[in-house]
Amino acid sequence: MSAVRTVIKGCGGYLPERIVTNDEIAKMVDTSDSWITSRTGIKERRIAAEGELTSTMGAIAARAALDDAGMVPEDIDLIILATSTPDQTFPATAVTIQADLGITQGAAFDMQAVCSGFVFALSTADNYLKAGQFKRALVIGAEVFSRILDWKDRSTCVLFGDGAGAVVVEAQKLNGALTDRGILATCLRSDGRYRNKLYVDGGPSSTGTVGHVRMDGPEVFRHAVTNISEVIDATLQKAGYVSSDIDWFVPHQANKRILDGAARKLGLDPDRIIVTLDKHANTSAASIPLALSTGVADGRIKRGDLVLLEAMGGGFTWGALLIRW
Repeated sequence: MSAVRTVIKGCGGYLPERIVTNDEIAKMVDTSDSWITSRTGIKERRIAAEGELTSTMGAIAARAALDDAGMVPEDIDLIILATSTPDQTFPATAVTIQADLGITQGAAFDMQAVCSGFVFALSTADNYLKAGQFKRALVIGAEVFSRILDWKDRSTCVLFGDGAGAVVVEAQKLNGALTDRGILATCLRSDGRYRNKLYVDGGPSSTGTVGHVRMDGPEVFRHAVTNISEVIDATLQKAGYVSSDIDWFVPHQANKRILDGAARKLGLDPDRIIVTLDKHANTSAASIPLALSTGVADGRIKRGDLVLLEAMGGGFTWGALLIRW
């Protein structure tokens, strides 16, 4: 039986020019390069310049994805932006990107699921396209977490960076087989009982301020490997695959120990994991599309490869998505 699949047509990324190393962080808080590297795997991160906004970076990444797809902005009728750091409380930053790209048709909106945002946004686009409501979408993850960090809190300020990534997706009628290109299965989860384990201590309706990131690191780590493993297993079963079928694992780039733990549970060769954490740090909703664009640009991810995405973020939210590239 034929089926409509959401096929990835192109991807792109953008990183700010400024590189901040662990040694520079160590001049601001009581930490060291060896401490950060051993506990997180992070060596450096990019920090947005003054005047460089989530919309600025998102639009650049979107243009790169369009170029990679061989498309122009007028081909797009849906934009979903995953972000926890919008330009303004409203309007949605997605409409700013829409205007920047010169797109006047279709719809654009933001999605907030923190570090899981890109997986949630891509799953949402998949459902819109399969339902026939839209034909082609830009799904973007863009963050300037540097502006919601407490730079005196060494437990959080060492972890995050800024950046943006994007993919262009298109609805295509295919055979409905396991070998089809496109998104084959998605699973999304959340559990609000743990919302106080990773959060921002501000907001329009609570404090009237932007606030800063706060995190209970051990609790996040404890839940992460278990939650990620469960949702990956569910996604693979849904699609009719097993972990040994995976060509590339593209996880959210939060902590090297979490990535290693998830890979061990899956029985995956470490060489099959796309890792950008050391150079990018945790860019929240931007981390997966940035890792995808890195893996495609350097030739590792090729057409026909089976690619598994996963993420977990504040909420807690978590999810996985299986794609035939």
